[in-house]
Amino acid sequence: MDTAAVRDRAGELPREPGVYQFETDADRVLYVGKAVDLRSRVRSYGDPRGTRIAKMVARADRIDFAVTDTETQALLLEANLIKRHRPPYNVRLKDDKSYPLVQLTDHPVPRIEVTRDPAEGATVYGPFTDKGRVETVIKALRETYGLRGCSDHKYSTRERPCLDYEMGICTAPCTGEISDEAYAQDVESVTRFFEGETGILADPLRREMEAAAAAREFERAANLRDKLDAVEAFHSGGDSAVSDTTHSETTDVLGVAVEGERAIVARLHAEGGKLVDRSRHTLDAPDDEGAAGVYRAFIPQYYAERELPDAILCAEAPADAELEGWLAGEGVALRVPGAGREATLVDLALKNARQRGGTDDGVGRLADALGIARPERIEGFDVSHAQGRSVVGSNVTFVDGRSETSGYRRKKLTERNDDYANMRDLVRWRARRALEGRDDRPDPDLLLIDGGDGQLGAARDALAETGWDVPAIALAKDEERVVTPDGVYDWPDDAPHLHLLQRVRDEAHRFAVQYHQTLRDDVSTALDDVPGIGPKTRTRLLRRFGSVDGIRAASVDELTAVEGVGEATAETIRTRLG
Repeated sequence: MDTAAVRDRAGELPREPGVYQFETDADRVLYVGKAVDLRSRVRSYGDPRGTRIAKMVARADRIDFAVTDTETQALLLEANLIKRHRPPYNVRLKDDKSYPLVQLTDHPVPRIEVTRDPAEGATVYGPFTDKGRVETVIKALRETYGLRGCSDHKYSTRERPCLDYEMGICTAPCTGEISDEAYAQDVESVTRFFEGETGILADPLRREMEAAAAAREFERAANLRDKLDAVEAFHSGGDSAVSDTTHSETTDVLGVAVEGERAIVARLHAEGGKLVDRSRHTLDAPDDEGAAGVYRAFIPQYYAERELPDAILCAEAPADAELEGWLAGEGVALRVPGAGREATLVDLALKNARQRGGTDDGVGRLADALGIARPERIEGFDVSHAQGRSVVGSNVTFVDGRSETSGYRRKKLTERNDDYANMRDLVRWRARRALEGRDDRPDPDLLLIDGGDGQLGAARDALAETGWDVPAIALAKDEERVVTPDGVYDWPDDAPHLHLLQRVRDEAHRFAVQYHQTLRDDVSTALDDVPGIGPKTRTRLLRRFGSVDGIRAASVDELTAVEGVGEATAETIRTRLG
């Protein structure tokens, strides 16, 4: 877009809070920003402040926007959109946390649910920072108005009311226990609540609480009081959580180190004046973003689904009025200490942040060696089988050089003795799940295939077939050489980046073998009831034929060739296994 196009588009935008997105015609989101005044903020891009922003504007073909009710909502929505679209010109925290939303689905009988990925056409409210509070409010709404929470598939196939109906949290529109007109009125009441009419839920809860107290049902009255507190706080604090004041002060100390297009945030967590936890986090940081820009991006993204501390200490101010206002509204003190113990803590956090990127940083060295962007997320793939039997594939995840077991997946593959075809199927399965939105993990930065040129070629065939744009390399076991589309690397045995790939490869192999052995052991029990077959003979048979299916397909002559199996036993095996 040129300067005139940006200013023309800005003139079409409202003077309200919201978020804006610079996009290409290929639907790629290049940049997401927030604004108190959308028109004024977008107009400023007609005169870009730096080379990075100028490049972004030149690449963009259009500007989209969304209006929010408050500046706080704009701040939180911006964080969600950055995590969802991974725009290249934003500072991005590399995890998959995002703020929860509430949706009423686009269905004749809408369902209500908490989500981070709203369905097309749904009516969406939020984002919110306290998922626990949101879920409390949703439960109270369902108890009061009976909106369904089941999937559309379950709704369409239900023949009698489910347990939710028995528990009093659904009026069972699926089986006609409530008319369409009455259900629509309940949906309207829920909509009014989310649009700010707190009393529509708070008033019946208060009446119910008072009735329970009068009946001396004190435990129930206390539960209703807690729900009422959550409901009344829902619209009063900028849609966000309040820190727990029953404990002594908690403090997060944040140090930032920016290295080119990469930033490290070191977090130290203190409770009651004592350090009790620490962590490091990697972000994409365009090269003209200073520490203040990293703080501005990190704080709202990191505290998605995390409890805010009583205080946050930084080395320099984020210089963002909306962010500072949001934290103040949450009761969080944002401080930049100049001296004393707090300043010492900030110095310690800075040292921790700068510690990354040394000579032992395998992820950074790998990026340099391959000439690619820093691969924070690496996924490893391997296939295991026994002569084409019990064929399985593994998919392990490493983040910033460490295994992340919550990202491990495994798959049973077609029974065949073809390593290349099996690897092609495994990678195709992962790619399709990613492209169809069925995999809840972020896309990896690099795929590592256990094998050589043949396995890598099979994996790249699957990537090309599906259109999943993720780089892939392979690590061959015998010579420990790294195979890439551009050539083969023979790195020193003590290279940190080689050690990283070996850890990923070995973990993928271990996970695949473990699953294969589980399947093999499960089917081996079919031999337990065959007379004359003890543990040793069973092991010999499985080693020889790979699985019970292989044994079943073997001839009498092939069976008797196994030590400990006579002709009578072989005939019994064939009879029993059919």
